[in-house]
Amino acid sequence: MPVRTIGIIGAGTMGSGIAQISATAGLSVILIDVSAAATDKGLETLIGNLERLVAKGSISAAEKDAAVGCITRSQDYDLLQTADMVIEAVPENFDLKARVLREIGSFIRPETIIASNTSSISITKLASVITQPARFIGMHFFNPVPRMALVEIVRGLQTSDATHDIAEALAVKLGKTPITVKSSPGFIVNRLLVPMLNEAFFLLADDDANPTEIDEAMKLGCNYRIGPLALADLVGLDVLLSVVETLHADFGDPKYRPAPLLKEMVAAGYLGRKSGRGVYRY
Repeated sequence: MPVRTIGIIGAGTMGSGIAQISATAGLSVILIDVSAAATDKGLETLIGNLERLVAKGSISAAEKDAAVGCITRSQDYDLLQTADMVIEAVPENFDLKARVLREIGSFIRPETIIASNTSSISITKLASVITQPARFIGMHFFNPVPRMALVEIVRGLQTSDATHDIAEALAVKLGKTPITVKSSPGFIVNRLLVPMLNEAFFLLADDDANPTEIDEAMKLGCNYRIGPLALADLVGLDVLLSVVETLHADFGDPKYRPAPLLKEMVAAGYLGRKSGRGVYRY
């Protein structure tokens, strides 16, 4: 069954990005958040992204208007009755995600596929909170969603082949390259990436080099397009800390211990680009 209407829970950075690529692919999008202000901000971000694409000549003004016209904003889960798939894109916290998944259960059709955009939380564990867990899967998009090519398709123990195939087909329709992984902490990318970003904060705290030197070393020495500290600011230091803590708790391995400096910066509200200050000032 092809996905024609998609519900997205969470209008933040990831949710608005998923809404953008879904709308430009011609899908009907239901964008839901807890307040009109949140969905308005998500739509504003989305429109700004589309206007930049128009300015670059990547899409036409008519295509931008058509995409925006595909999006319905709401705070009402009742609209999800028309959705073929619902993607949960709320902050990286198990209790919050589980609560949202339980709440939407009574509003969606039995055949509706449910996906989580989690970057580290067990899909098997999340699936246990919904009815018919065979229809649950992970779709881990990367930030910024419109530009990043990869989607990790994450199968829980309960995920059916049909659910996997629908999610994989959707990723392709959205212009992404899907890679299927099993539900292990951090999946592939974050299991490799996050320890490096965390280690950069240990290095920074040791005062062995300044932030620019650390970032330039990795860009020039490893051919990275962005350094680890700048990337942490882009991801959000609070999101990074949450993923590090998940890896540490799930693996029980001290190599995943969160850097004290990272924890201190999050406590101070230095969350990166979204707060105007992280490792760098914006």
